Amino acid sequence: MSPSEPTSGTPVRTLEQRLDALRRANDVRSQRARLKKDLKKGATKIDEILAAPPEFIKTAKVIDLLLAVPNCGKVKSTKVLNHCRISPNKTVGGLSERQRRELVTFFRP
Repeated sequence: MSPSEPTSGTPVRTLEQRLDALRRANDVRSQRARLKKDLKKGATKIDEILAAPPEFIKTAKVIDLLLAVPNCGKVKSTKVLNHCRISPNKTVGGLSERQRRELVTFFRP
């Protein structure tokens, strides 16, 4: 089987579909990068993002967002996740209401 032939579990996609998927993925990455910059500058608050996450951030890992918050490095982010009983692999969209509420409460002034 050559590398260009689809495997039995892989759906066949046209070039247009692949390019559209790449375009959407690039848009999501750009929006996430912009959000992380805003978090770093303090223009956006993490508690607001976690309380009502935009669609493009729902598949991002929570720890990646926490690392963008000022004064919240790897150690503090891990402690916050452990305190809230959240796995480091958890995505924003995968948070339960309890987990979301605890995180929001933790970052509210």
